[in-house]
Amino acid sequence: MPYNRTFNWEPSRRWVRGYKGAVAVVDSRAAVLVWEPGHPVPRYAFPEADVRTDLLRPAENPPVGTHEGATRFFDLVVDGEVAYNAAFEYPDLPGYLSLEWFQRAEPVLDRWLEEEEEIFVHPRDPYKRVDPIPSSRHVRIEIGGQVVAESHEPVLLYETGLPTRYYIPPKDVNFDLLVATDTHTRCPYKGEASYWSLREPVEGVPADVAWAYPDPIPAAAAIKDHVAFYNEVVDIVVDGVKEKRPATLFSKRLAEA
Repeated sequence: MPYNRTFNWEPSRRWVRGYKGAVAVVDSRAAVLVWEPGHPVPRYAFPEADVRTDLLRPAENPPVGTHEGATRFFDLVVDGEVAYNAAFEYPDLPGYLSLEWFQRAEPVLDRWLEEEEEIFVHPRDPYKRVDPIPSSRHVRIEIGGQVVAESHEPVLLYETGLPTRYYIPPKDVNFDLLVATDTHTRCPYKGEASYWSLREPVEGVPADVAWAYPDPIPAAAAIKDHVAFYNEVVDIVVDGVKEKRPATLFSKRLAEA
């Protein structure tokens, strides 16, 4: 699907709900997924009847010109708390409302569910696969010439658009070389990650170079507690062959860290 070039949308069969506190602002079994040009991840749009429009009011300062020329914007008011420009209507999808979700400093809604599973960051893309597969490959992680992890029992995670990530069992990681940080991130396909930095800094290797998912979503259960490292900035040797460091959407951020 060329969603990064043109405006696309398609029906979703998933039951989607969105909450502000205990209030269900969205409750829909007829959502559509929308891909805006230049945005690699989708949004949801919902029939107006599935949105608590009684909690919406015309936006005071609508950001006209965004979201494919949308002109109808709404503020959301729940228990006296206002989320400005929280909802909008795409011109090509009259009768549907989309709510701001990601790329916003303060989230509009507190919690989203697909069926009974909580989702984070953005809706899951049906055209993206995330496959964690147990392996017997010999994987060695080196940083600054020092072996940080080595295993014959890695889980290889294949994710559309990204290099293979090698998740190493904790028993095969030298945690004496690492120190846990307070950083946490969320992924809609894996769950919430915790991070480690090198205990002794190495030039060219940023903080939070390694991560794990202590409580991954069910689809990614195989990587529970396993530790991965950014291929972009460490040396990874697989079955005796050193892999080339890939250039990815994370490369610039890692270089600037």
